[in-house]
Amino acid sequence: MKIRPLSIEGAFEVTPTLHGDARGTSLEWFRWDKLADAVGHPLNLVQGNVSVSAKGVIRGIHFVTVPVGQAKYVSCLRGAVLDAVVDVRVGSPTFGRYELVQLDDVERKAVYLAEGLGHGICALTDDATLTYLCSSTYEPSEERGVHPLDPELGIAWPVKTPADSPVLSPRDAAAPTLLEARERGDLPDYQACRDYLRTLRSDLGVTGS
Repeated sequence: MKIRPLSIEGAFEVTPTLHGDARGTSLEWFRWDKLADAVGHPLNLVQGNVSVSAKGVIRGIHFVTVPVGQAKYVSCLRGAVLDAVVDVRVGSPTFGRYELVQLDDVERKAVYLAEGLGHGICALTDDATLTYLCSSTYEPSEERGVHPLDPELGIAWPVKTPADSPVLSPRDAAAPTLLEARERGDLPDYQACRDYLRTLRSDLGVTGS
């Protein structure tokens, strides 16, 4: 398993080692110890989610207020998605940037996102099936969103409007732009996210930024 940081602080791409023969393929899709070494603390796994999306569906951009936030470990069990990590933390050096990683049932990659980062996906196939390991339980009052088609973000989704008509939920279609969310005070604060990360590390006796 290889874990490498993405260009956005707190986000990592995980590439497992695949073992295949005539019977099929096996792999370790999650290793808490290796992830903890990379991230600086273990993922406090308290909830697991599954989503199934038709081709062309876009979900996101979602995030949870910090503290407590919600770290996520996302992988694709079936089909393929384009996974978007978006830095919505006000004050971050990479605020407003995004990075895309394809998750599929061939390479079996995963993405880890720290608390405070925005996340979205676009399904590249029908029945694209994702698993989410989460560090906090779902709390609707703490979840926020930014419109996935916000021109300011300019995410290079493989489907665009109006030509390809991406499928959005009513909630995502009504989500504010990044600027509107910032003016509302909805976005996480970069320093608050870093401070919260320090509390997770200090609980384990780990030091560092």
